[in-house]
Amino acid sequence: MKKEGNNKRNMIYIVSAVISIVIALWGILGGKSFSAFADFLMRILKRDFSWLYLGVMLFFVLFLLIVAFSRFGKVRLGNDDDKPEYSTVSWFAMLFGAGMGVGLVFWGVAEPLSHYIAPMAGIEPLTEEAARFSIRSCFMHWGVHPWACYAVVGLGLAYFQFRKKERTMVSNLLKPMIGEKHTYGIPGKAVDIFTTVLTVGGVATSFGMGCLQICAGLEYLFGIPNEVITWVIVIVILCFIYLKSAISGVGKGIKKISDINLVLFVALMVVGFLIGPGKEILSMLVHGIGDYLVHFFPDSLRLSSNGDSTWIQNWRVFYWAWWMSWAPFVGVFIARISKGRTVREFVLGVMIVPMLVSVIWFSVFGGVGINVADAFTPEQLQQIVAVPETALFIIFSQYKFGIVMSIIAIVLLTTFFITSANSATYVLAMLTSDGDIDPPDRKKVFWAILMAAIAFALIVSGGVTGIQTISIVIAFPYLFILLLVCVSLIIVLKKDTAKQKRKDEQKT
Repeated sequence: MKKEGNNKRNMIYIVSAVISIVIALWGILGGKSFSAFADFLMRILKRDFSWLYLGVMLFFVLFLLIVAFSRFGKVRLGNDDDKPEYSTVSWFAMLFGAGMGVGLVFWGVAEPLSHYIAPMAGIEPLTEEAARFSIRSCFMHWGVHPWACYAVVGLGLAYFQFRKKERTMVSNLLKPMIGEKHTYGIPGKAVDIFTTVLTVGGVATSFGMGCLQICAGLEYLFGIPNEVITWVIVIVILCFIYLKSAISGVGKGIKKISDINLVLFVALMVVGFLIGPGKEILSMLVHGIGDYLVHFFPDSLRLSSNGDSTWIQNWRVFYWAWWMSWAPFVGVFIARISKGRTVREFVLGVMIVPMLVSVIWFSVFGGVGINVADAFTPEQLQQIVAVPETALFIIFSQYKFGIVMSIIAIVLLTTFFITSANSATYVLAMLTSDGDIDPPDRKKVFWAILMAAIAFALIVSGGVTGIQTISIVIAFPYLFILLLVCVSLIIVLKKDTAKQKRKDEQKT
């Protein structure tokens, strides 16, 4: 039995690694054909399945809220007397760092400006209406929807792992649907391999984007050449740090980096608010929340504007597909750190708190960016948002203490990078160790080095965008897996609560 288990672990480990390397090599060596193929598939998804992405993401939000406020909300993710392993602040810091991380800094200024100068059809660019639309759209893209997607995986895994004492494998969530034989057979292995490859692709892409922005910031601020040698130095240093923290474990290395990360994140927001247009930022926050709530359902299901679906497909559908590609990794990690919390606490903590922070973040940096938009021509603004890795620093340079914000931003990018990377390293090692919550260090080392190598190769070859697109495309089947997870979760919750009720009745 032990030998069989080891063979299974090695099969998932080896096959996942081989597939990840093959896909990365294609993106690196055959950049043009790879990008063309990825773009072709992405166009099909946007054209034919936009309605499905929009409907499913809204379903996840409603499903989780219904579960949280139903009789299942009081169920604890663990034994009835288990307490949370981590403080609420540390728990939030870790899940937030893993779930959004580099993306918030990368797009904090660039996305609001993008929507401001090129909004949905029917809205006049560079107007107050465009500004309000911009903030509302950022709230939608970084708000409750992506976290609901993560929470579906996280809640299912946390329940199975801590309540039912099962393996921390995504395939295990499908057991009520496909049965034990298929869960431990080829179908289950295929799901776990798919999950691992998807995680590698999504995380390596984000590492590449993060490295590009860090190096762009170093060049913009200090004149350090943004070239191969700088990329190598940055990736090697960061790889060493995130590998060291991953090996230290969740309770030490990852928790410590995440706590530092949260402090820097809040510090940059406070500095941005104090240096930026405070009154306008508060106005954006208030109006943005109101617009977000009023338009929540229409925006969640909107397929086009004035008959033009281009903006919806290029932004909203793209984001929904991108968050779905990150769901396995973030969901596994969130599950790992959520032992002892109730279902209701989990859902509200994972969905609502990060959403509120994202709302404040985009109000601050949307305000910071839009406030100085008049200093540039429309053509210059187009050029700025076309290179989002430098947009942040260009906009900050328009402020008196912009250098302070830029330095904090580079440090924050670094800690976000490390937070996501050490979490991903841990998750990949766990997924390829049959769900072992204390996976061997050699697997952490392997995945850490592989992701760093892929990220570097993608930057050098210019294949970051292609890999990002193909990651989103291959994540499409995960949409159906997540729907099955919802069904499985309801099945086991009903069965387990009924069983518990009978036990309580027998005692009385």
